[in-house]
Amino acid sequence: MGRIRLFINHPLGAGQPVPLDAGQAHYLSGVMRLAPGDELAVFNGRDGEWRARLTQAGKRGGQVEPLAPSGPQVDPPDLWLLFAPLKKARTDFIVEKAAELGAARILPVQTDHTAADRIARDRLQAHAVEAAEQCGGTFVPPVEALQPLSRLLDGWDGGRRILWADEALAGPAETLAGLPQGPWAILIGPEGGWSPAERARLSGMAGVTRISLGPRVLRADTAAVAALALWQAALGDWRAKGEAGLKGRA
Repeated sequence: MGRIRLFINHPLGAGQPVPLDAGQAHYLSGVMRLAPGDELAVFNGRDGEWRARLTQAGKRGGQVEPLAPSGPQVDPPDLWLLFAPLKKARTDFIVEKAAELGAARILPVQTDHTAADRIARDRLQAHAVEAAEQCGGTFVPPVEALQPLSRLLDGWDGGRRILWADEALAGPAETLAGLPQGPWAILIGPEGGWSPAERARLSGMAGVTRISLGPRVLRADTAAVAALALWQAALGDWRAKGEAGLKGRA
């Protein structure tokens, strides 16, 4: 069995008991079959990973006791993902993969052609938590409330650049290696594509870079994964680790 990891939204300190809600207690005792005295890993998104011991687990809740730090806090690069929600399972997929790939903030947006007019924000946040638990991360990106893209752009901070994945540019994939470091946001459109008004606005904004994601028009959920991977490889924390690995093998 792989190591059991649990996100707990409480401060972590050696010997300081941390409460579990009923769902967490059931997961550890009823699903993972842990018994009091068994160990697991816990994290809260701020204090790194800790080795902990399950001390209580019942129908109404439980308790764990952090023992000692077992890993540092590792935060992602300052990268946001803006995307138009899709059908339930595909929206869940985007949030899950964004958390795994290192997005620091996830912002669902309504565009002129967005089919969905609401999201289950609590469910999506739970998917982000589960993704962090399963991929070994110590950071959980917040999933924001659904908002119109036009309103978000009205208050946009010009210091954060936007990487606009535009299906109209389908063709050879572009390199991002020459783009500047700093805060970025990736923008993924709806299944129905961008409206002329949205195209005009994005094209006229300073700090917006249009990119192709290859010769095929990708589904929106696939495009989100592809764009995150391209950015991380060129400008994010994948690049640093890859260069270190190549130097070590030289």
